[in-house]
Amino acid sequence: MGPTGRPYHGFPTPAPLKGHGPGRIIALCNQKGGVGKTTTTINLAAALASYGRRVLAVDFDPQGALSAGLGIATHEIPTIYDLLLDSKRDPHEVIVHTSVENLDVIPANIDLSAAEVHLVNEVAREQILSRALRGVAGEYDVILIDCQPSLGLLTVNALTASHGVLVPLECEFFALRGVALLIETIDKVRDRLNPAITLDGVLATMYDPRTLHSREVLERVVEAFGDDVLETVIGRTVKFPDASVSGMPITEFAPEHAAAQAYLRLARELVARGAVA
Repeated sequence: MGPTGRPYHGFPTPAPLKGHGPGRIIALCNQKGGVGKTTTTINLAAALASYGRRVLAVDFDPQGALSAGLGIATHEIPTIYDLLLDSKRDPHEVIVHTSVENLDVIPANIDLSAAEVHLVNEVAREQILSRALRGVAGEYDVILIDCQPSLGLLTVNALTASHGVLVPLECEFFALRGVALLIETIDKVRDRLNPAITLDGVLATMYDPRTLHSREVLERVVEAFGDDVLETVIGRTVKFPDASVSGMPITEFAPEHAAAQAYLRLARELVARGAVA
């Protein structure tokens, strides 16, 4: 049995793709900070790229942690903020190629914190990100959006642009409390803005099997969300901050480590579930 209390499946290595695109857009979303959204975006993107998928990671958090975690300096280059504010800008001008094969990034920096103020009076303000990504979606197999820890206009933009939502959830009581509000927001977006959006899964992160608290929270998550809880569970390890400091995904920083293997397994599980081509 796996840590979620269900039989542990071995997901097969995804078959190579014959062509690329159109990309399926997935928002990694949770209004609570520190639950592993950015870590998951970086390492899931790298894992999918290692299986031959063309991946675009969109840094949609003013903290710019995703950009920093992939070693991208964002001070002197155009970012997602420029793309949102200038409807005529070519999104290709904002895309940065990373050192990881098949993985590109649209970076962000602190300028993005001003975007909500600028966008609040725009027509169809919830759909601006969707319009910005339209020009490049056909070139990628999957686009992952790393959302900021809030349920404001930027996060609503990400949900409106997305086909699916992946919810990283720390195995800790306070993280569990806020998920109901997030699911309510997703339902509102589905009802009013994006009828096609689906919940691709709830991903348990920072799991420590040695503590009763971690095990109990994971049990309650499975009770609440059933099969929407992914079988793959991401454990707690000091390797993640080490990899971030190096500006590398953990799949390249420590490829044999259990955490790297967990993200490769997550990539295989999402392909097996049909969330990713």
